[in-house]
Amino acid sequence: MSLDLARRRLLSAAAAVGAAGVLGPAASAAAAVSGRRPPGSRRPAATIIHGGRVLTGLPYVPQQEALAVGRDGRILAVGPASVVRRLAGRDTEFVDARGGTVMAGIIDGHAHCLEAGWRSLNPSLGNETYTVAALRAKLTGFLNASEDQEPDGWLVVEDWNPVGLPAGTETHHRVLDALPTRRPIALKGSDAHNMWVNQRALELAEITSSTPDPAGGHIVHDAAGAPSGLLKDTAQDIVAAVIPPPDEDKALAAAAKALRQAASNGITTYLDAATETDGLRAYAELAASDRLPQRVIPALRLDIGLVRDPKAALAHVDEQRTAYGQVPGLCFGTAKVFLDGVIEHPAQTAALLEPYLDGDGEPTGDRGDLYATATEYGRLATVLDRAGWQLHAHAIGDRAVRTALDGYEAAVRANGRRGNRHTIAHLQLVHPDDYRRFAPLGVVACMQLQWAMRNVWTMDALLPYIGPDRHRLMYPARSLERHGAALAGGSDWPVDPLDSFNQIRTAIDREGEDGALYPEREGISRSTSLRMHTAGSAHQLRIDHETGVLTPGRAADVIVLDRDVTRVPVKDITGTKVRLTLAGGRRVWDADQPGAEAATASFPAARPASLATVHDRHAACGCHR
Repeated sequence: MSLDLARRRLLSAAAAVGAAGVLGPAASAAAAVSGRRPPGSRRPAATIIHGGRVLTGLPYVPQQEALAVGRDGRILAVGPASVVRRLAGRDTEFVDARGGTVMAGIIDGHAHCLEAGWRSLNPSLGNETYTVAALRAKLTGFLNASEDQEPDGWLVVEDWNPVGLPAGTETHHRVLDALPTRRPIALKGSDAHNMWVNQRALELAEITSSTPDPAGGHIVHDAAGAPSGLLKDTAQDIVAAVIPPPDEDKALAAAAKALRQAASNGITTYLDAATETDGLRAYAELAASDRLPQRVIPALRLDIGLVRDPKAALAHVDEQRTAYGQVPGLCFGTAKVFLDGVIEHPAQTAALLEPYLDGDGEPTGDRGDLYATATEYGRLATVLDRAGWQLHAHAIGDRAVRTALDGYEAAVRANGRRGNRHTIAHLQLVHPDDYRRFAPLGVVACMQLQWAMRNVWTMDALLPYIGPDRHRLMYPARSLERHGAALAGGSDWPVDPLDSFNQIRTAIDREGEDGALYPEREGISRSTSLRMHTAGSAHQLRIDHETGVLTPGRAADVIVLDRDVTRVPVKDITGTKVRLTLAGGRRVWDADQPGAEAATASFPAARPASLATVHDRHAACGCHR
């Protein structure tokens, strides 16, 4: 077979009789290696996976030879192949992993999979650099390709690079007004913190020189005091509110395709890192049409008004859970808050303890934007924590990270340790004094370590503006681990093209096409990286009793890989292909099926030629569609 997955049906009556009988001491040993006895049922296994290295995820029996999946979608046994095979019945399916790793499914602790699907409906600038003339030519091509939308249909373009125009170029609506159309145009910044629109879009959104800045946003004005067409942070929402949503059927189809892409990357569970009502409706429709292959934890987004009104925030999340809590596959209990923006120049909206530097290395007095104070966040955390809700905070800068920790500490003082495993995501810069605070507070560090490499974002757009001392502290995974913090992994897709094993590899060697980013300081071990993307994220999402390791009784969330990721050179972990994904014992991805690869072809390749194209930072975090 093309994918080296030799499957066969065991037709031997003798084997069926053997499985129906009482399993002897050897069968008990198969379960004992993973810490539990097999269930009492005499029904034979639905699937047995053998011929590879089974990575249990347990430190005391890290690897085994075979795994059996029961007909209830749970793991029946893990152990020596000769023992596990005794669980076979007449119609048991065998999967030969042919030397590859068999491991728990990837649990993505921070992703935006629906957004990835919805964005695929719009043309993309690919986060590339353009001259004004080249940009106009590209946009004209998009207009020509959708000329049936003249004269009033919106042209919404994804992945505009806010730093991708020649120095000194003004991002003014006049540049877009010169295009041969009267259609409203919106270019959505790849950092999710900028949007560039033409005059027609400003008019439809009723943005004038007298329109006030919204809370947490800024309408940029030109020298004459008129709106320039550049909108920052929540000011983007003014335009987003007047852009018609995509056709519902097309949006659902695109979302379903994105979830299939996630399954092809081995993702069996993920946190939807900023879920709003339209996302919950989409999940309900996908589940009803049997197109929701993963377990999804929606992190219900709280705007700044709700953050400042904890009782209203609690009522909001409770209402959403009541409305959608019966949707199969959705697991409620998490709320999302944005505490700051992004750290790279020119946005510099991440909240820092010390000011950003100017081009000459001198302090500017600008410490970025903090969207909630420690007092406000502490009040919110206290109320939600008491009610059993988990908070998931976007925090890039060290001041935002400290604010989140202060808020969680306030909740612990008020409520005690309640085991809600509040989380901080991204953690690009953490003050060393705060490393030791994570473990005592039970706070999970959810990191996106595919960013931890030398490239245009970490060097050109950052080093000059924070200086070498702070630069050496970026993405402090090993430091946090050394201080006892629980680590979890997430992709933040579609910020980057989805590639689960590239992010697992980068966490280890922090190596990019432009070199490594302090691996001697902050690189983590292979076992830690694999664990943080499976059991670590299961711990974060409070589902570690259900999944994250391969032991009898847990859900059969299992992936089969094309290589042994425990033994190949670290650099070769990138490029790993997932051949089979089981979610709850159900086959949700099979690379051997005809047309499997074509079904995900509309999404970007895993390793674009330019890292500047890969790292369109936080393009999904704002969830503007």
